[in-house]
Amino acid sequence: MKRRELIKSGALLMGAVSLGGIKTLYAEMSEIKASGRMPAIFVGHGSPMNAIENNPYSMEWGKLGLSLPKPKAILSISAHWLSYGNTKVTAMEWPKTIHDFGGFPQALFDMQYPAPGSPEFATQTIELLKNSHVLADQSWGLDHGTWSVLAKMYPKADIPVYQMSIDYNKPIEYHFNLMQDLRLLRSKGVLVLGSGNIVHNLSQLKMTSTPFDWSLEFDSLIKSHIDKRDFISVVNFQNSGSLAKMAHPTFDHFLPLIYILGLADEKDSLSYFNEGFDLGSISMRSVIFGGDV
Repeated sequence: MKRRELIKSGALLMGAVSLGGIKTLYAEMSEIKASGRMPAIFVGHGSPMNAIENNPYSMEWGKLGLSLPKPKAILSISAHWLSYGNTKVTAMEWPKTIHDFGGFPQALFDMQYPAPGSPEFATQTIELLKNSHVLADQSWGLDHGTWSVLAKMYPKADIPVYQMSIDYNKPIEYHFNLMQDLRLLRSKGVLVLGSGNIVHNLSQLKMTSTPFDWSLEFDSLIKSHIDKRDFISVVNFQNSGSLAKMAHPTFDHFLPLIYILGLADEKDSLSYFNEGFDLGSISMRSVIFGGDV
């Protein structure tokens, strides 16, 4: 069903507020009923094929969606939306499904995730980050780091979804500090999803899930830091030298974890799921802060 048909049928209607003429941030927040403090989740998304396959990883995503209270909106920070010199937030009413990959079956390119956007929460997110000069975006959409996971978590696509880009020019600590200004969103029913991988080295893929020793070592190192709530050591992961370079030749897939750590606090419970490896050099370890799921 095309997006226009969905709008006409009313299947996915949402009362979106335009970006112009918005009241103050706090007046807006008072109009949105709080639905309990939502968890912050980092998901190891792995291959786009997880969106159309029923495997242990994707089935866990489905279980997770059923176990959580229904969010008012989902804010996703995906490894696949990098910006340079600024941070952007999608603010359109109907984000497109982006097929940002190649060499996969046609069924994956045919897949759509027609969730509504959230201009309302996008505006509030930008206002909360006003000291960081974050910009509204009307051109991106939902890339596969977002929709491949959400298609299993929320297959009805009936929850508003918006994305925030990663400014790849900024130092690692910038991303951690940025998210501390967004903690208020969690108490207003926004589920924040970071989508990447704790280990991600595509040049070392092999046709077996048996992980390399260095994959295991880096994954275990990061887990130990998280277990101790030593998030600064995670932010400074490059201090592990050659081990970090093997785990992340580029660090785009690691940054979404940093964003989620920036949202966590001492009150949050901590749990893991999908603690495994794909193709030897991709860690699927996923982390949940809060929510008691």
